[in-house]
Amino acid sequence: MVRLSVNVNKVATLRNARGGEVPDLLAAVRTILGAGCRGITVHPRADERHIRRVDTIAIAAELEPLRDSVEYNIEGDPRPDLIDLVCQLRPHQCTLVPVKPGEITSQAGWPADTSPHEIGAIVRRVQAQGVRVAMFVDPEAAPIRWAAALGADRIELYTEPFAVAFAAGQGAAAAARYGAAAELAHGLGLGINAGHDLDLDNLVLFRGLPHLDEVSIGHALISRALFVGLDTVVREYLDLLAAH
Repeated sequence: MVRLSVNVNKVATLRNARGGEVPDLLAAVRTILGAGCRGITVHPRADERHIRRVDTIAIAAELEPLRDSVEYNIEGDPRPDLIDLVCQLRPHQCTLVPVKPGEITSQAGWPADTSPHEIGAIVRRVQAQGVRVAMFVDPEAAPIRWAAALGADRIELYTEPFAVAFAAGQGAAAAARYGAAAELAHGLGLGINAGHDLDLDNLVLFRGLPHLDEVSIGHALISRALFVGLDTVVREYLDLLAAH
């Protein structure tokens, strides 16, 4: 079954909007795990506008006793302080994502012409700590081949274009494009994750992606949780993935 990893950034965004510790981020993590999910994702940005360094450490401590059954994924740009933190905490997975100054959220995957030397050294350093490395890429051959050449373990397919196409009634064509990308990645020995704007509607189609290992979902899941509750919505996503 495709693994679900819940991105808890939006819980931290709500907390930070008021200050203090409400809603409690660790309580949210416990609720997600209590609903049966076995993956937690955080994306600590340099400006700490949602997940903070201390949150990343606190969640790692919370999950450490569950290390054999719950995966922790830390994603972000390969800035030195974040890579140092990843090597310190040794999560199961580190997803490296390009960041543009001033962006609200991720806008694209790694360009295939990104120099492999510096980032390749970062990939190897993280892997030396026993951490799986995924590269955030568009569903195109060139960046997928670039990620494989770096020695990455997985890719994470950037799925906003799929979500946009699905909303426009063009989901089947978009799914075919992503399917071809997944087949290429699998043939190159890469595992396949996906994330960005996936939800309960478009995931019905996307869950059929060949060789899909994991989906990371945050914004849509937490938004729906405002109306039906966090436990309920996590179970909805898990049931949807299990039904495939």
